[in-house]
Amino acid sequence: MLGESIVSIEREGIVRTVRPPRWATRTRLLWAHRHFLARVTGICCLISLAVAFLIPKQYKSKTTIMPPDQQGAAAMMLAALAHSSSLGALGSLAGGLSGGHASTELFMDLLHSGTVSDHLIDRFNLQHAYHKRYRMDAAKHLARITKITENKKSGIITIQVEDTDRARARDLTQGYLDELNKLVTSTSTSAAHRERVFIEQRLHAVQGDLENAEMQLSQFSSKSSAFDLREQTRAMVDAGARLQAELLVEQSSLQSLRQIYGDSNVRVHQAQARIATLRQELGKLKGTPGAPSTSSDSALADSGAASDKMELYPSLLQLPGLAVSYTDLYRKVKVQETVYELLTQQYEIAHIEEAKDIPPVNVIDSPGLAEKKSFPPRILLTLILTLSSFLGASLFVLLRSYWATLAADDHRKEIVGEVLPVLRRRISFIRVLRRGAE
Repeated sequence: MLGESIVSIEREGIVRTVRPPRWATRTRLLWAHRHFLARVTGICCLISLAVAFLIPKQYKSKTTIMPPDQQGAAAMMLAALAHSSSLGALGSLAGGLSGGHASTELFMDLLHSGTVSDHLIDRFNLQHAYHKRYRMDAAKHLARITKITENKKSGIITIQVEDTDRARARDLTQGYLDELNKLVTSTSTSAAHRERVFIEQRLHAVQGDLENAEMQLSQFSSKSSAFDLREQTRAMVDAGARLQAELLVEQSSLQSLRQIYGDSNVRVHQAQARIATLRQELGKLKGTPGAPSTSSDSALADSGAASDKMELYPSLLQLPGLAVSYTDLYRKVKVQETVYELLTQQYEIAHIEEAKDIPPVNVIDSPGLAEKKSFPPRILLTLILTLSSFLGASLFVLLRSYWATLAADDHRKEIVGEVLPVLRRRISFIRVLRRGAE
């Protein structure tokens, strides 16, 4: 073997040749080249230190989330059925339906989706931050620095982002939570969501119908002076009864005054004027014009002609005809108001149910700023590189010594002698091409 020495021992006339062990021979060889190994190891140690300090620092930010329990009472019942030994296949099917990590797998798929990564690239301008020309390269780099893991037993999801900027690492981790919340909300297709959307559309339609019905009732009331027909009828009947009673009293007083003073007396004319006014008001109230019996009555009627044109309320004869249209419009308004109130209540209930169906992201540990770097471990890296260089130099010494012990006509040397010239020519040719290109 390489570097082996032969020691002859003569004892009692017997000569024996003793070969030293291989490790001793190799150790002696390495000790002979100790200065070379020390130089190589020292130079590599300095280079390792430089490399360790040139590697940029990496910071980790981590958050943990707990997916919601969406099983509910029905799923709990199925789980109970699954543990029942008397149900057989049905119990196993129930156990599969109530399987415990459906929401966890959903969250994992959403976090790994391209939508989340695209939004994060746009939100934090990662193409510029990571010096990537193409969006695909930025997405790949983001996937490399992101680690999303799941605890199979508890279902807890851990999101960890490692970056050279500790603030960006924290913001990216929080961005994953924000995008997950948005994506879960936007992709909710539960029955409560569909019900809420339907009620919302129906509510807008009913609101338009209610506004139209109120406008029609308002226009009808403005034209016909009919606001509340029931109260108006009661008030007009009471007013008509009072006017008729006053008219009877005035007529009795007029007969007494005629018998006492005659027809030409001033008091008689005043009584006649009051009677004409009462008849006129009663005629307006009933919807039939009063018939004035004297010249003073006609004068009063002419003086009130202008005021008759502006009626503040419909007459009693008009009320039955107005009641049909008014009641129909009023009923439409009330129906639309009732429907609108019911839909508003159902809309709020649907909002609550939809919020229950949307799985919230329950954050256990919020992402924070890293206090210390996570990579590189400079001392460990320097030690590993230095030890590797020492082992490499030692291997080089051993191989060179072994190569020197080989015979010149050894087939291994012949093969190397044939390959090396070819490699040298190829290397020189490549150098010439590079110089020409420059």
